[in-house]
Amino acid sequence: MSTMYRYALPVELTEWKFEGTVETRFTWEYDDERQSLLQLYDKGKKQQWDAALRIDWSQDLDPENPMQLDDRAVPIYGTDIWRRMTDKERIEVRHHQQASSISQFMHGEQGALIATAKIVQSVPDLDSKFYAATQVMDEARHVEAYSRLLHEKFKLAYPITPGLKSLLETGLSDSRWDMTYLTMQILIEGLALAAFQRIRDFAGNPLAAAVNAYVMQDEARHVAFGRLALRDYYPHLTDAERDEREQFVVEACYHMRDRFNQWEVWERLGLPAKECAEAVMQSDSMAQFRARLFTRIVPTVRDIGLWGARVRKAYEDMGVLGFADTDAAAMLENDNRVAEQFDAKKRVAEVTQSAAE
Repeated sequence: MSTMYRYALPVELTEWKFEGTVETRFTWEYDDERQSLLQLYDKGKKQQWDAALRIDWSQDLDPENPMQLDDRAVPIYGTDIWRRMTDKERIEVRHHQQASSISQFMHGEQGALIATAKIVQSVPDLDSKFYAATQVMDEARHVEAYSRLLHEKFKLAYPITPGLKSLLETGLSDSRWDMTYLTMQILIEGLALAAFQRIRDFAGNPLAAAVNAYVMQDEARHVAFGRLALRDYYPHLTDAERDEREQFVVEACYHMRDRFNQWEVWERLGLPAKECAEAVMQSDSMAQFRARLFTRIVPTVRDIGLWGARVRKAYEDMGVLGFADTDAAAMLENDNRVAEQFDAKKRVAEVTQSAAE
């Protein structure tokens, strides 16, 4: 069935278009390459995988709680609205709320697909073009995996949220290649890693956990790519150029933090959307979740050198400045290790099933 018939809310257009400018850069230097990026490129080649084969799609989702997440993951859990609901209404909330989250993952991955294709075209150095080319395939695979999860298992999808749409348009319409890196590789993918991790580590459903574990293995390389490229480039910025990028980081981080009210879900379910959104913003558990979303972003922003007083003050205000000392490289390596553990469990299950037959 076409995705248009899966959407919980009307989608007026089947495509989204906007004007943007892209500089196309060729380079005739084929030898002066950075070893760190070439190593990442080599890793990207070796870790290509097939979403149709690596993931066991024979597994189903729980009809009452698709990804088998603790109800504390529901933004309105514990509120008067939640307490008044019947069991049937709570099942519907879980289904729609989880489908909405996965839908934004899917839309974000398409944004990353387009952004990385732009990076191949616009970045000036060959080693970055090499790695970005492997990432284009990664992002296509991620869109495939999340689309299949929504179409075959949830049988429901949500349109892109205005907040994510606005941030993607900002990053994709800017002609400067580093702004595309900053928007996608550092901010959006850094935030996504933390959101994916919540499902990977806490979902009781093995299919949902595996999809996110495998996507995270790729995304960890993508964030490392952005970090390496910008860490080399940003020391050469003028004060005015650095100030502009720091202002963008601050505005984007506040924007991302405040967009998790899932207004569209509450409206679709006939719930008082304003009351639900206010409850989400006042919820202690959601405040902790929003803070954890920045565990990957804050240390990376510091590492690439966008660490002026404005950025530090904003992160202090958000309550996430402490993440600056997080070992980002160790977290990314752990993402790779966890994906390999999922592979090992899958092999054991296959051997056990084969022996039983």
